[in-house]
Amino acid sequence: MINTRLFQHYKIDITKDLKIKNRCPRPRDTILIDKQGSCYACECQSWLPQSIGNLQIKSLADIIGSDMHQHLQSSIDDGTYKYCNDNQCSYLKSGAVLNGQPDRIQHLRLAIDDSCNLRCPSCRKHLIFHKEGSAYNLGIKLADRINDWLSESKHAIQVHIGSDGDPFASHVYRHFMDQTPERDNIKYSILTNGLMFKDFHTRVPNVIGNLNELGVSIDGATKETYEKLRLGGKWDKINENLECMAEQKQKHGFSFILHFVVQKDNYHEMETIIDLGEQYGADRVYLNKIEDWGTLDNFQTQNIWGSTDYQKQLERVIHRIHERKDRFIECPTLITEAVRYRNKS
Repeated sequence: MINTRLFQHYKIDITKDLKIKNRCPRPRDTILIDKQGSCYACECQSWLPQSIGNLQIKSLADIIGSDMHQHLQSSIDDGTYKYCNDNQCSYLKSGAVLNGQPDRIQHLRLAIDDSCNLRCPSCRKHLIFHKEGSAYNLGIKLADRINDWLSESKHAIQVHIGSDGDPFASHVYRHFMDQTPERDNIKYSILTNGLMFKDFHTRVPNVIGNLNELGVSIDGATKETYEKLRLGGKWDKINENLECMAEQKQKHGFSFILHFVVQKDNYHEMETIIDLGEQYGADRVYLNKIEDWGTLDNFQTQNIWGSTDYQKQLERVIHRIHERKDRFIECPTLITEAVRYRNKS
């Protein structure tokens, strides 16, 4: 049953018809699982907030292809996109909706534990760490059920770990990676703050050996800025780990990406983070606009997008993009915001 109150909460008009010709593949190729076991047919829960089932109650095999799953898919097939959040979905907001109709799940996105060894102000107000108790026990249960499904899967699938907490700090994710089946058809994508990679990557050789992508959230390109924005992190420690990641990239051939959330206290280091990415042999540096997750007081003070100094900094980044003529530097949300601000002015 469609949860109409949920759509009201997200201010989604489920009577709309966007008349989009492209058929977004996400409801057919992606499942996201949150820490309560709720499953979503999208890469972001707030973009398509209707759950298609709960892993505490049903197996993943029963949830995939369920009546609700098919119902949400039909809202894409008919072009209405009526259940999609066109105020938040990056594809809908940019007008660059993907197109494709895959016949099976190809991406499994895990958000089953929010434990992390840092308390970055843009993400959380307090340190969150589950080593025992109900949240930990549920996380272990979900991890085991996911691994049960993976052990039966015969198709190529990529497992994405780290959208909520840190995979190497989390005891739930460590358990998941310890128990994950050794199958050539299963590949991994990890997003981490990077501080525990050197200590733990040797403990999960199956995951590292089948890693497609390693992303590192860093948010600061100097000691002062990094330690201000990544509370609990140490500049020397992250550089030590970046060096280890660069070595493992050469050994295993995975894609190595630096993620930098642009905000008031670090926008002046956008070029410096690009330099750091070049120094450590990253494949890409991804600059992304800060979002309001409700953890920052006075979020409106982060509105730097119209300032002259920020615009000059962004122009220099765009100049470097044109100079390189490749995808090493990506900043789609910054460019979208710049266009929006220019049109508004």
